[in-house]
Amino acid sequence: MSYPHPELQLPDPLAPDGLRVVPLGGLGEIGRNMTVFEYGGKLLIVDCGVLFPEADQPGVDLILPDFGYIEDRLDDVEALVLTHAHEDHIGAVPYLLRERADIPLIGTKLTLALVKSKLTEHRIKPVTVEVKEGQERAFGPFNCEFFAVNHSIPDAMAVGIKTPAGTVLHTGDFKMDQLPLDRRLTDLAGFARLGSEGVDLLLSDSTNAEVPGIVKSERDIAPVLDEVFAYADQRIIVACFASHVHRVQQVLDTARDHERKVAFVGRSMIRNMGVARDLGYLKVPGGLLIDLKEAEELPPEDVVLISTGSQGEPMSALSRMASRDHPIRIATDDTVILASSLIPGNETAVYRVINGLTRLGAKVVHKESSLVHVSGHAPAGELLYLLNMVKPRNFMPVHGEWRHLKAHARLAQQTGVPKDRIVIAEDGMVIDLLDRKAAIAGAVPCGYVYVDGLTVGEVTESQLKDRRILGDEGFISLVIVFDASNGKVVGGPEIHARGSGIDENSFNGVLPKVTEALDRAAADGVSDAHALRQLARRVIGKWVSDNFRRRPMIIPVVVEV
Repeated sequence: MSYPHPELQLPDPLAPDGLRVVPLGGLGEIGRNMTVFEYGGKLLIVDCGVLFPEADQPGVDLILPDFGYIEDRLDDVEALVLTHAHEDHIGAVPYLLRERADIPLIGTKLTLALVKSKLTEHRIKPVTVEVKEGQERAFGPFNCEFFAVNHSIPDAMAVGIKTPAGTVLHTGDFKMDQLPLDRRLTDLAGFARLGSEGVDLLLSDSTNAEVPGIVKSERDIAPVLDEVFAYADQRIIVACFASHVHRVQQVLDTARDHERKVAFVGRSMIRNMGVARDLGYLKVPGGLLIDLKEAEELPPEDVVLISTGSQGEPMSALSRMASRDHPIRIATDDTVILASSLIPGNETAVYRVINGLTRLGAKVVHKESSLVHVSGHAPAGELLYLLNMVKPRNFMPVHGEWRHLKAHARLAQQTGVPKDRIVIAEDGMVIDLLDRKAAIAGAVPCGYVYVDGLTVGEVTESQLKDRRILGDEGFISLVIVFDASNGKVVGGPEIHARGSGIDENSFNGVLPKVTEALDRAAADGVSDAHALRQLARRVIGKWVSDNFRRRPMIIPVVVEV
């Protein structure tokens, strides 16, 4: 763990009439969303998501928020409000419930159903409270009002949090699609009413703050899909997020119109669409859906596969198809549709998949070439609309990288929010709302918590650094046997290398140097194993650097006899 800003001290105890806001994830990054609210000694959490690892975090499966700030206060947590069921908002829930299993989970029907499905895999039976837009529920001193919002998953919501210290509006992820497929509009009237009552702090989605204008409607995708289907004369594979029910619905409807059968590919896709279908959020025409084995036996021109892997995830179905490591073999003239946006940081992985599919003969249709995706996040025009409607006394951009947070802050200033009432924070910073003014009050330790296989939080930054060195430069091992009584070498030195790119015969040039250095150390009376290891490491490290311009990991093994 580390302080995000060493110049900030731990905050003073919260004033009795104050509201404290502590983001533990989601600021300066796309993912890991989690915000803790404190009033009167009680805590309310909004969202608890994961961040997916990047290439410089080898071996890591997931990255969690740091629960250290609340681990000694779990009994003070009144509830965990989940704005929607995307992994970057619910993925860390199982890990939090391992610490306290009976924290009430608050969410809409679909959100809770998808969370329960996830928790079943972790053998956790949660306490849940289902809410709907327009409802108000009190959790301890926090009176919460829920508002419908559009997003790229049904049943998303914003939450208004009312306390004696002030009112906060947390938008969650949202956009303002005026023609949503489920006809569930973002509750602009509710936001305006709350704004007229007085919003002391607005926390708003910043993902598309740099994008001008307003969002296109999800319905605009339908004619594009229809055209792609019309010109496809072989199999069609559509990759999208396993939670994007509306996108899957449009693919199902288009497949029906073109008399193609549909099969789901990928465990999360099958699970999530099963839940959505059971709850009535996904309407599947009779006889349309088949299993993968049936799809493989049909003529390719009669088949649509809906798959995971739109972000180039290494183990996803689409990535494995691109690398010929999947039962589904890409054939010439197959059409692959990537019906999603590029999450920042995933570009290289996605283009690698696109190139792999193209090399195998597939026609790849993606956002850059056709309108097969519209964003689930409000662009600048809609963010301005919300700011003007709510007229918050204080503003804090959330859910975004630094460039997004800064852009959103500029929008707020343009609408008249005073600069000294705009708080740009990072994970771990503590923001106190006192006398209706928000300000940074300090910081708490808040680092990345890595999930690596079955371990949680055991992988450190230094270990990741070692993994990066091993992956980039390889390693060299050196074995020395010496007599502890006189410090003389009696066996070796013996050198072995893996992944360093250096032929082992080349080490004949450095062995005499190592032997000479060890003999000098023995003559000087050095007989400490640690000192000999360090000496050997320096000699080999300098030789490798001078001759090969490389910096492999060097592991000296000194055996005393």
